[in-house]
Amino acid sequence: MAVPSGAAVPFSVYQIQNGGFMAATRLIPLHVNKGKTIAQTISERTDYADNPDKTDNGELVTGYECDPRTVDTQFILTKNRYSENSNRDKGRNNIIAYHTRQSFKPGEVDPETANRIGYELALEFTKGKHQFIVATHIDKAHIHNHIVFNSTTIDCTRKFRNFWNSYKVLRKLSDRLCIENGLHIIENPKPSKGHYGTWLGDNKRVSWQDKLKQTIDAVLYEKPADLAAFIQAMREAGYEVKHGKYLAFRAPEQERFTRLRSLKGDYTDEAIMERLAGTRTVFGSDTAVHTTAKPNLLIDIQNSIKAKNSPGYEQWAKVFNLKQAAQTLIYLQENNLMEYEKLEERAADATKTFNDLTDRIKEKEARLNEISSLQKNISSYSRTRDVYAEYRKSGYSKKFLSEHEGDIILHQTAKKAFDALGLQKLPTIKTLQTEYAVVLAEKKKLYQTYRQAKENMKELLTAKNNTDRLLGYSSSGQTHEHDTLRR
Repeated sequence: MAVPSGAAVPFSVYQIQNGGFMAATRLIPLHVNKGKTIAQTISERTDYADNPDKTDNGELVTGYECDPRTVDTQFILTKNRYSENSNRDKGRNNIIAYHTRQSFKPGEVDPETANRIGYELALEFTKGKHQFIVATHIDKAHIHNHIVFNSTTIDCTRKFRNFWNSYKVLRKLSDRLCIENGLHIIENPKPSKGHYGTWLGDNKRVSWQDKLKQTIDAVLYEKPADLAAFIQAMREAGYEVKHGKYLAFRAPEQERFTRLRSLKGDYTDEAIMERLAGTRTVFGSDTAVHTTAKPNLLIDIQNSIKAKNSPGYEQWAKVFNLKQAAQTLIYLQENNLMEYEKLEERAADATKTFNDLTDRIKEKEARLNEISSLQKNISSYSRTRDVYAEYRKSGYSKKFLSEHEGDIILHQTAKKAFDALGLQKLPTIKTLQTEYAVVLAEKKKLYQTYRQAKENMKELLTAKNNTDRLLGYSSSGQTHEHDTLRR
């Protein structure tokens, strides 16, 4: 990977960058369009950027020192004040704003993170002196940002100076933010001609097969429920689908269909089914998506039978471990866990939180079972009360017992259950139904917290396990309690 100059990033992080699609293209000066006013030109450009159909109804648009909904008006107000003060903002060569684009490898980043990275890029590049909006587009297989910033400073005293090779500075800032967030960057990038979403940093065109792989990775990143959902998502991504002995897809303007089996590896029909089922994890290929920036457990190569029997597997495991070491470092940095004692404490707290939630959920489940059983016994008790009263009047006649044995046993069983609970007065069925609904709602609410607590505990235990091994706190041959937490 080409290391951006001046980027102070740990060496281990560099090892995980193996090509990619992270890119900040050239800085594009925006002039007044022919036959348009400044306001109309800015409005057209910002309307395209914050298009609700591309930005999740505007949820993925953020602004700095301006409201994205009225950004064009606020840009103009700033410019008008500048013109009044300097009388310079005139002429055909007047630059009214700047636009840049930032693309991400399909499936590697979620929209919110992409938007945050774009915001940090714009803020650092403009030094906080210019209004800007960041609009994250999710209508393509690759998530990408459109950044538009006002050429006039917020204090209305000057304009942005588009210095020589400013696009290189912009790209280096983008690359640094990319590395800091564990994302891919482009090696040896060259100026892009054509569609920025397929910029590879060289003159090689992306093949139909590579485009299909990238789209498949992006679709699978969203974890479709089954094959039907996967196919529907591929259609929504613009692909035509052909069913036969083998699945085949065709992109717009593509002449022939591409069969999945021709892609081989992680993209065959069988591989797609395994990836949908979660039984196949993709590592190592150029187009494979590393579906999480969170660390996985390191592989114990020394004691791995596969490594001993396959040099190829051993080499893959070494690369995998190197990447996971970097992911662990990034995770620790992002979560402010660079002190081992803090990591140990957080892991213990997360485990305790998870266990406490588990106990509380079990208590709710026990009460739900108790209420269900109580409802059933109250119903049986009420239904058999008259029969049991007649049985007592008969002097507990054996003949009466033989004729009504089922009802009598139900009544006695219900009475024993009430006595075991110490009930002096039976609750009504309506009261129990109300309590059941309340307890069930509490259980469901706990489950929402439970899932997050479980994921948080797994991440911390994985990070701690990896840290222990990397620091030599545990031997490589030792079996770890949490080795089963592989994702």
